[in-house]
Amino acid sequence: MLVSGKEILEVANKHGFAVPAFNAGSGQLLEAVIEACEETESPVMIAIHPDELSFLTDSFVDQVKYYANHSRLPICIHLDHGANFEQVIHAIQLGFTSVMIDASHKEYEDNIAITKKVVEAAHAVGVSVEAELGTIGDTGNSIEGGVTEVIYTDPNVARDFIERTNVDSLAVAIGTAHGIYPKDLKPKLRHDILEEIEKLVEIPLVLHGGSSNPDEEIAKAVTMGINKINISSDIKIVFANKLKEVLANGGSEIREPNVMFPPCMEETKKVAIEKIKLFKSDKKAKLYY
Repeated sequence: MLVSGKEILEVANKHGFAVPAFNAGSGQLLEAVIEACEETESPVMIAIHPDELSFLTDSFVDQVKYYANHSRLPICIHLDHGANFEQVIHAIQLGFTSVMIDASHKEYEDNIAITKKVVEAAHAVGVSVEAELGTIGDTGNSIEGGVTEVIYTDPNVARDFIERTNVDSLAVAIGTAHGIYPKDLKPKLRHDILEEIEKLVEIPLVLHGGSSNPDEEIAKAVTMGINKINISSDIKIVFANKLKEVLANGGSEIREPNVMFPPCMEETKKVAIEKIKLFKSDKKAKLYY
């Protein structure tokens, strides 16, 4: 069933788990994560970045809708890192039920202004809005982007931002980066900052760029108010690595998609199930009925 971001995250917030938001950059990735969610009975947000949408074309959204309309799982279609008002409106017109406006790189008052504008437009048609405050790091190998140095979210500023924008969920910067970290860099989440933010705000909090963080750090963050976690690099890397293996071992005759892709999808599915269980969203679909 197709639901809004607000609907799917309110339940997660109430019951203390995080909804996985998988960046489905292809039909094969989409099917793999949907199968994982079906098997584990997990709600899910299918996140599509503007660059992914440009590659897949608008018709891909209809494919996601098909899955949502033929499943008992709560499924939300989410625009990931919308860069401007026009991208957000286009997503709403396509049928996205949740949108993110990422103006975190702008001056604070500009971030508030564009977020308020998006909230007013989206809420008028029942679409939820996520914003970002602070800056997520960038490892240099991800379409989501980021910055070289993380600017941590200030808890008091977060409260002011939410009150002034009426945003539905907030992506916070607590020490993560988009992409996979270099071997010489050891990521560490600032749970102390998350704790202070959680004390001051009531809306669901979102974690971006947690692919390389230790599982125990992610699990702890879930217990502290993180209700949505974006997963992109992890599922795409295992898919790509398996495809390389298939092509290397199959010779020049390996060319049919129905031969090449199923093993890659299976690897993606395994990782998706691991994340679902880590986020404690398994068997939570029943809470939405």
